[in-house]
Amino acid sequence: MSLYRNTIWFLNGIQQYTRKGYEATSKDFETKDFDVSVVGRSYMITGANSGIGKATAMALAKKGGTVHMVCRNKDRAEEAKSEIVSESGNTEVYIHILDMSQTRKVWEFAEGFKKEYPSLNVLINNAGCMMHKRELNAEGLEMNFATNTMGVYILTQTLIPLLQKSQDPRVITVSSGGMLVQKLRADDLQSEKAHFDAIMVYAQNKRQQVVLTEHWANVNPVIHFSAMHPGWVDTPAVSTAMPQFHQMMGDRLRSVDQGADTVVWLALSRAAARKPSGQFFQDRKPVPKHLPLAWTQSSAEEIHSFITQLENLARPVQSQHDVDLEGHVDASTPQFV
Repeated sequence: MSLYRNTIWFLNGIQQYTRKGYEATSKDFETKDFDVSVVGRSYMITGANSGIGKATAMALAKKGGTVHMVCRNKDRAEEAKSEIVSESGNTEVYIHILDMSQTRKVWEFAEGFKKEYPSLNVLINNAGCMMHKRELNAEGLEMNFATNTMGVYILTQTLIPLLQKSQDPRVITVSSGGMLVQKLRADDLQSEKAHFDAIMVYAQNKRQQVVLTEHWANVNPVIHFSAMHPGWVDTPAVSTAMPQFHQMMGDRLRSVDQGADTVVWLALSRAAARKPSGQFFQDRKPVPKHLPLAWTQSSAEEIHSFITQLENLARPVQSQHDVDLEGHVDASTPQFV
């Protein structure tokens, strides 16, 4: 079955995920969808100093939005910010230094952001990683899972109260079409049981993101949630993590602006907000979350197990300072239940 999934996925990819795929579908794009001013609206983008994240930050800054760049490397972040401010003429661009693999730090950052800023209109979960060896973070979580799933879960879950009180709130998660070859493995979220194949681990994380998006859409109707596939894009991350694929595809890979297009559309356009929450997008259109006959759907029990495990893993990272001397929990802190 896995060979069937991988073959169908790759054949689909050659047709749809490449530069030619984008050029074909973009002929039907409505240019007026971007005829909006977003002055006064705030956007948080993780992994914003390069690739799709930087292209997204640039596009939103050019439209007048307040941009919060969440980046791991301070020097690269400063360099990207300088370029964005210079090209956009927008000085409302802010840097926040955070490593999304450091689970407690993610929670501390989100808590601090809620206290410092009165609103957040759009959260864009873009940062990701593909580590080829099994390593654990300080909390004992596998690093790919910690960054791609747990970081996204804790950041989003903690910021939901701030998003809920903001106008037209949206959460966009940059997933991957690679998730189509994976079924949610609720009994092995951190890839401990099978041979550690980084590409398949990454694809599993991306499936987890899509399932999370569906879950959030169901329980938070005030916020518009979406996940998306950017296509096969020529980014520094792809060239580093998958050098053979990068070399093989060459100029068939999409540009970063083409890869970011649907992210920007989901963040800006009124048309996107009219789509049902919880969908998976590719080139501005909702697309199926499963390949035909691939048997990747999850049962309600599997999804419940997945969410429960995330809740249980999240609890220990909450600071003990949230419990006062009388043992009462600070009501301002979201409990992961």
